[in-house]
Amino acid sequence: MVRTMSLFRALISTARMVRHTPRLGDELPPDEAVLLDAPDGQLGPALVVAALGDHRPAAVLLAATRDAAEWENRDRYVTRLAAFAYNRGDWLARWLAATPRDPDALLVKAELAVRRAWESPARTEQLREIGPLIGAAAEAAPRDPVPWRLALDHARGTHATHTAFEELWEQAVRRSPHHYGCHVAALQYLSAVWYGSHRECFDFAERAAEDALPGSLVQALPVRAAFTQLQTGAVTNSVQAERIDGAADRAIALSATYGPGDPWPAEVRNLLAYVLITRGRWADALEQFRLIGPYATSFPWSGLTDDPLGRFLETRDGARIEVASTMPLRPSPAQRIRPIRRRPGQSPSGGHYA
Repeated sequence: MVRTMSLFRALISTARMVRHTPRLGDELPPDEAVLLDAPDGQLGPALVVAALGDHRPAAVLLAATRDAAEWENRDRYVTRLAAFAYNRGDWLARWLAATPRDPDALLVKAELAVRRAWESPARTEQLREIGPLIGAAAEAAPRDPVPWRLALDHARGTHATHTAFEELWEQAVRRSPHHYGCHVAALQYLSAVWYGSHRECFDFAERAAEDALPGSLVQALPVRAAFTQLQTGAVTNSVQAERIDGAADRAIALSATYGPGDPWPAEVRNLLAYVLITRGRWADALEQFRLIGPYATSFPWSGLTDDPLGRFLETRDGARIEVASTMPLRPSPAQRIRPIRRRPGQSPSGGHYA
């Protein structure tokens, strides 16, 4: 009898999946339309021209972010331009030869050097050697927090003490109190993987999120702390689980403040979808995939596989199937596909976190 009931449930679940999975994909872009780490409308043209060997559009773009104090855009653009220069060192060399004291070229040079040092088997030694490059970038643009984000990453890799790290952190927040990249760098330093603990990591993330401006990506910092904890498999009790779900709810509320298919919060939404799936919240995850649209990001998928785009698409399909398997075979017209919206901090059961 038990075996018969199990077979019956399996057949019903399969029927639900067959019936509803195609409809759940109506608002999702097809696989071939999804792009990995697609540049925005400003960076894209600069990269196209950079591929032809011309650094000038990139220089103009970064100078504009510096003049307008658009530090979040500046950080993103520097990271992408350094990734481009990773395989096109001649392009960056010509830029530096033309304007050797250009603060934007110096920043890209420092970013590239840090990236290469982190990939080296002799990471600590190489990071120590490139410290002057970060200092030169900071001196060239005294208001810019991005060199201090690099300095925080550098400090983590060179085993800086808590005191030394706090001094760098003070310099970073003095320039931009809510800079997302600097907060992520601090969160990594405080993680259990490096020099802190899961509790320190979460405490820092939650305080920063509470102090963040409306719409700031810093509000998603707790979900990054949740990701770190989930990656280490260290969710051992209901209190930790509730804290992770609370972080996800906060990030859901932040995601809702941006429109569907907006590239700006794409990385946060990709991360949030992963955390929601890990927590078994398939309907909420599917909603994030809908909001992501065509903007898949390397993080967090590249930490799980050598094919981040493939993993993104596979996980998105899995969310559709899981949601479809729980839907009634014949839903009433009043039933909605979209997940229930919760207030930040409200658990799936309706309770509130402290």
